[in-house]
Amino acid sequence: MGLLLLRAAVGLAAAAHGVLYLSGPSIPSPGKWLLGLVLIVNGMALTAGFFTPVAGLLLGLCFLGIAVSWFPAPTWGLHDGRLVACGMIVTAIALALLGPGAFSLDGRLFGRREIVIPPSSRPPES
Repeated sequence: MGLLLLRAAVGLAAAAHGVLYLSGPSIPSPGKWLLGLVLIVNGMALTAGFFTPVAGLLLGLCFLGIAVSWFPAPTWGLHDGRLVACGMIVTAIALALLGPGAFSLDGRLFGRREIVIPPSSRPPES
């Protein structure tokens, strides 16, 4: 469930960002069209779990380009506080479901646990 929530949150946010690149008061340039389409297609692929590593890598590169201003920002924005709060809620729930992972203080302090299921005392049914 945690991975599904994370994929959905990132994928749908990327697709919405792509729609913002394609919409707006002015006609987008060919670069904005390409970036918008890449964000929409890969956002939907990530949400569906289709070619997840490739879609995640391409989305990461697109957002890295936006963050360091390699690509222009869309004319409209997703900076509504409620929308950001919803994304943080979904991400927090997904992280709670996934747990801390091996590279964490919890993993270091408590270690991995092996669950041993004892053999059944009943004879197998034939």
